[in-house]
Amino acid sequence: MDFLLFTMPELPIWKIVLDFYIVWVISLFLIRILFSNSRLFNFGLIFVVLYTAHYISKELNIDVAFKLLDYIIKVYPLVVLIIMAPDLRRTLEFSWKKEKKTEDFIMGNENTRQQIIDATFYLSSKKIGALMTIEKHNTLDHFADRAIMMHSDISKELLINIFIPNTPLHDGAVIIRGNQILCAGAYFILSEKEVEDKTMGSRHRAALGISEVTDGLTIIVSEETGDVSIAVEGILLKMNDPDKLMEYLFMFMR
Repeated sequence: MDFLLFTMPELPIWKIVLDFYIVWVISLFLIRILFSNSRLFNFGLIFVVLYTAHYISKELNIDVAFKLLDYIIKVYPLVVLIIMAPDLRRTLEFSWKKEKKTEDFIMGNENTRQQIIDATFYLSSKKIGALMTIEKHNTLDHFADRAIMMHSDISKELLINIFIPNTPLHDGAVIIRGNQILCAGAYFILSEKEVEDKTMGSRHRAALGISEVTDGLTIIVSEETGDVSIAVEGILLKMNDPDKLMEYLFMFMR
């Protein structure tokens, strides 16, 4: 015991209390960041606070807090990149959307619209989940490249067969270009928006995700309820009336 007392540094009590207080505040601060869903952090202000606390700890010789803050400041840029990665990705996608917009596009005819609607409401009646994205100005080639290319004429029967459960393509999305099915089994990045209706799952978030970065329209059939929805320009709308869906497709595909 005498040996321990002899080797322990003689620090003022205020310095010990301040040291533990700074460490406690920093720990709570980091926990709040890690478990928060908000992306409104002002990372510049956070850096100023950390650097100021680091400087004060150094000047007052508060060892524990200084070492902790020194480590945090070193890894801070990496932490910011990790937290901001989804926002950076979305910014790049919006840039891609703007650059890839072209007036040279083809929209489906009346027969194509009718085939899509007939397939949609057949799938809805059987509660078979489906995801169909209709391309407009923004090319979807970079999603199609990772899917199964088809280049097939659109028909109700083909669309239904694609989404039959336990088949290789039923989980992904169909991309429609003009009067053809460009591909099936396409996968989109999920939207970060909260979907209020708990019966809406990953298909709806995928539809929202693609609608946020392109000007296409996506039709979703819920596997749980059979409800039909569309996603366009980052908005999700229920569309359980075939006539209403036809009206939207007519306006979108003209």
